[in-house]
Amino acid sequence: LTSYWIILISLEERQDLKVKKERKVVKKLYPNSALFRNWGDELSEEEQKEAEGLFQTYGYNVFLSDRLPLNREIPDTRPPKCSKHQYPHNLPSISVVLIYLDEALSIIKRAIRSIIDKTPQRLLKDIILVDDHSSNEDLKEKLDDYINLIHEERPGLVKKVRHSEQLGLTQARLSGWREAVGDVVAILDAHIEVHVEWLAEPLLARIKEDRTLVLTPVFDNVRYDDLTVMNYSPAADAFDWALWCMYESFRPEWYALKDDSQPGKSPSVMGILVVDRLFFGEIGALDGGMKIYGGENVELGIRVWLCGGSIEVIPCSKIAHVERAHKPYLPDLSITVKRNALRVAEVWMDEYKHNVNIAWNLPLKDHGIDIGDVSERKKLRERLNCKPFQWYLDNVYPLLDPLGDLVGYGALVNDLKTDLCIDQGPVPGNTPILYGCHYFTPQHCFYRTNGEIYIGGIKSHKYNSNRCLVDTNSETPGLYECKVAKQKGFHMLWDFQQGKAIQNRHTKRCLEIAQGEDTYYKLIIQECTGQHWKIQNLIKDF
Repeated sequence: LTSYWIILISLEERQDLKVKKERKVVKKLYPNSALFRNWGDELSEEEQKEAEGLFQTYGYNVFLSDRLPLNREIPDTRPPKCSKHQYPHNLPSISVVLIYLDEALSIIKRAIRSIIDKTPQRLLKDIILVDDHSSNEDLKEKLDDYINLIHEERPGLVKKVRHSEQLGLTQARLSGWREAVGDVVAILDAHIEVHVEWLAEPLLARIKEDRTLVLTPVFDNVRYDDLTVMNYSPAADAFDWALWCMYESFRPEWYALKDDSQPGKSPSVMGILVVDRLFFGEIGALDGGMKIYGGENVELGIRVWLCGGSIEVIPCSKIAHVERAHKPYLPDLSITVKRNALRVAEVWMDEYKHNVNIAWNLPLKDHGIDIGDVSERKKLRERLNCKPFQWYLDNVYPLLDPLGDLVGYGALVNDLKTDLCIDQGPVPGNTPILYGCHYFTPQHCFYRTNGEIYIGGIKSHKYNSNRCLVDTNSETPGLYECKVAKQKGFHMLWDFQQGKAIQNRHTKRCLEIAQGEDTYYKLIIQECTGQHWKIQNLIKDF
């Protein structure tokens, strides 16, 4: 008997070897593509070409999405206590708005399917698809066919709104809100899947308790390459002075609860919101003067808090959000974010509005950017009797640190070589350099009234440390976190007047430039020879 099993195993091993020899080794056509780093080893060359082409078009793995079930199972990543919460049966109804522009068809279909499958039928009034003028042919007849299929099961459930031209994210959200008929409206991206009990139970119950709340679920991340769901922990939605969105810790009182299933107060929203439909209109909905993308979430967050509402993140409501490796429809988001940020600042930030100019390295006056007519938004603020922005900083977002005590900011240029700017140099690293002027963040410098010079941007939050220029008693200047520089006893205070020398207050040596043996210019610290510097933007003459 033993001999029999040995012979059988030997035959199986030989068969396995034969299969391995017959399996063709497939050439990797795109070894540097982000799509194929962790996925796609088994694809043929033709399949690789198709997958990469779709990836470049959409920024995520459409090849795989098209082959996954629309009702695929995703892990329940909610805090454990969520499944034990009890909610009232009598809840408000909801309209769900999905916004898209040239999204992949299978991604939209999966979003619709997950909403239908995971939302109680008695509460779901409608699903409103808002197409911001897509050019993708799949989103016409093929999407209509899918909607018709749904209507065999749920007549009239899905509505379509199509813009005749691209109007941008804010206008698309407004179009969906105007079409909604539910008591509550949820405005979502279309590249999502919702989790079990995502909506009715935690979100609608909370709005039933307080109609002045604007709620946002917790996002999980769907990886752009293999579309697996990565669990994200609850966090507040926040922003910096450039109005770029970011995650932030909740206030200390949330952590004191020792219950991660409880709602947490949040300074802003992160693009997905759930709100009482009528209250949303009462507080001014969204600013229709915003263009394309950027700043609209922060504008809403500030306005809600200042004008009688509040914002909460609901950990028991989770949405899986598909990340993109790139945004094909708008490669340079900074143009519109900058314009929209200035608009938000003008209406809502009072004496702090110049922090946005500084964060974007724009002059305080005559920046040349048309922010549009804000008179109606200012009238709205007055009509709603909204609080001052100082109240928001004191009570809602105390970690946002005003950029005060600055004398000048922007690029620092030596008169001897005006095409070169001071640059933070390689990161990680502690040596600033001279580099061709491009005026982006690595070359943003800030001179404070106390004599500190920051290089490589300025931090918006009290828990972050800026990087200070220091004299380390060598020829080479140093760049260290200001806290570290103080601990090490480096000489970090400088005297500087526009068009004059930059001189260390303690060593009396100057920051200057010199030509090296390789003919390239470099930054040095030496005995002063009379070199002069200019900083790009002045807050006041000095």
